[in-house]
Amino acid sequence: MSNQKPTPPQVSGALPVLGHVLEFRKSRETIFARGYAEHGEVFSYKLATQNVAVLGGTKNQRIFFSETDQALNMQESYRFLQAMFEDALFLAPHDEYLKQRPMVMELFKRQKMLDYLNIMQVEVQKMLDRWGASGEIEFTQEMDLLVQEVAGYCFLGAEIHEQIGREFWDSYRVLSAALDPVLPPNLPLPKFRKRDQAKAKMSAILKPMIATRRQNPDQYDDLLQHLVSYSMEHVEGSTDDSVLNLLLALMFAGHETTAGQGAWAVIQLLQNPDYLALVQAEIDAHTTAGEMFDHRAMAKLTHTAWAVRETERMRPSADILMRTVHEELDLGEYVVPKGWMAQVSADIAHNLPGVWTDADKYDPLRYAPDRAEDKQDRYSMIGFGGGMHKCTGMNFANNEMIIIITKLFQQFEVELVTQNPGIERGLGANRPDKTVLRYKRKR
Repeated sequence: MSNQKPTPPQVSGALPVLGHVLEFRKSRETIFARGYAEHGEVFSYKLATQNVAVLGGTKNQRIFFSETDQALNMQESYRFLQAMFEDALFLAPHDEYLKQRPMVMELFKRQKMLDYLNIMQVEVQKMLDRWGASGEIEFTQEMDLLVQEVAGYCFLGAEIHEQIGREFWDSYRVLSAALDPVLPPNLPLPKFRKRDQAKAKMSAILKPMIATRRQNPDQYDDLLQHLVSYSMEHVEGSTDDSVLNLLLALMFAGHETTAGQGAWAVIQLLQNPDYLALVQAEIDAHTTAGEMFDHRAMAKLTHTAWAVRETERMRPSADILMRTVHEELDLGEYVVPKGWMAQVSADIAHNLPGVWTDADKYDPLRYAPDRAEDKQDRYSMIGFGGGMHKCTGMNFANNEMIIIITKLFQQFEVELVTQNPGIERGLGANRPDKTVLRYKRKR
């Protein structure tokens, strides 16, 4: 019987009462590395009174994703996001999520994706034009600003994006700073009060626009109108607040993760000049500086796409995914009891020795057809999640990163001033810490 099986063994280093809370806040990656070294693919740690099981290995990762919405509950484990976005997207009950999902999928249909390619190229070019002939730039912050512009113009349209201004986007930084999976999200703490104040500002900017769209549905054709019209027609009890929360969550997801991973993709190429030479050769062969390129040209940028894939493996924006255990979970050797939390770690999944060759080595050729290491198991790469909850914007993000790399190396000679940037780990997304690039425009 499953109740006779042991629970996953606990990693060393737990403190009385607090468990691993302090280490989790400071460097959670060390918990996963030590747990894997001590116990193998399945182990546990403790966040105060909350037991957390870590499910490593492709078999257990498959269980994690296939049991989501069954034995594992996604919404409860992300209650700290619900304080910001309420029942938007995967934060909603499963039945409600199924109603919202077609509305979101509409944003990433083929024709819209083709339109986004042009917008992305325009916004990347604007950034590069601002750089001038030569100089130095703090690249992490520059990427933040760029992906916000791309998300704004793609998802909101020029009119709304230019109306909302910088105050709207700066408020997202306040929301990110308030993410906390340990503390109850409504404690009277300064970071939570600032979070609520920031959301109130964003609400004051967008809700009048939403109300106007409800009253004049035939006058507009953009994302906001799509959300308003779809929710009025298909989502029972839809309100201005529910549309607002969905829009805020989409915009958060649309820029928070891409900024960090896009910056890392460029940094890793600069750290690996031999592979950068392959990328540079295909960029020169299939694109022309100063000219737009289409999806057919993008399809030929295979080395660039593999570089983006390798960055997802080595520097994933979301390094942990979480669920709450609603029904006892049998893992074979161990059992995870109801009430525990279950997690998968990209730091473990993306470095499994039986899946990845020389996992600590930057090697985008591992995705070439003759090796295809990522195709061995559909749950070997989890940088964008897995199962039915896999990120619907994954192709959007990957296209954006390919365009950033292509246009940058079309037009500039670039070198790292900050040779080995560290990882700034957040609960919204991981990113490089301050990274300075030196650039010179090509003739």
